Amino acid sequence: MPFNGRNRPPVDAQQETVEDGGTVTPVSRAAAIKDGYTTGARTLASRSVVSLARTRITPNALTAGGVTLCALASILVVFEDRNEILFFWLAAVVFVVGSLLDILDGALARAGGKTTPFGAFIDSTTDRVSEGFMLAAIAFVLARQDHPVFVAVTTLAVAGSFLVSYTRARAEALGLRGDVGIGSRAERVVVITAGLVLAPWGVLGWAIALLAATAWITVVQRVLHVRKQLMEANSR
Repeated sequence: MPFNGRNRPPVDAQQETVEDGGTVTPVSRAAAIKDGYTTGARTLASRSVVSLARTRITPNALTAGGVTLCALASILVVFEDRNEILFFWLAAVVFVVGSLLDILDGALARAGGKTTPFGAFIDSTTDRVSEGFMLAAIAFVLARQDHPVFVAVTTLAVAGSFLVSYTRARAEALGLRGDVGIGSRAERVVVITAGLVLAPWGVLGWAIALLAATAWITVVQRVLHVRKQLMEANSR
């Protein structure tokens, strides 16, 4: 049975409008921008798998390929001491390809009508595995380069990125919306990739610091948003 459909509510990063004395607070510019590129990415992914859905390639294969490539990318990072530009840049390319496969597996499952609850579960789990591999490799490299502070920051990034997913899952288990925030997985992939590309010039640690900060801000945003929804539900 295919297990790679994303059976999740569509991501909508726009904040809900709030009525206050007859006036409506407009959607923030940042939320509107995020909703725009998120919707665009999903539309592009859906279109790209139309022909793929007619082949024998399964969502399972794309998920396996994605997590394998991300694991390979993390191994390439470890060899950066042999040639920084070559291995960091190669790792960035492989990581991006692996992450794209993770996007396409859900789109392929939806296009073929193969979405399942277990598929959503496995899809989300492999996301964490892929990200965990890469962040662990980066922590190893930063430790080898004698950057203990950035190693600690990477640990915070791991915890924060996992909590971003956890808070959304718990919110949706309560029947609430939990997909708000500035640091979802798409943004984290972009930050990690940029950090790898610029790593030969000492930017990697700072990129992970940015990832950690946005991840924890997102956790707080989601906690507050869930609290707001519960308070609104109790006031009715």
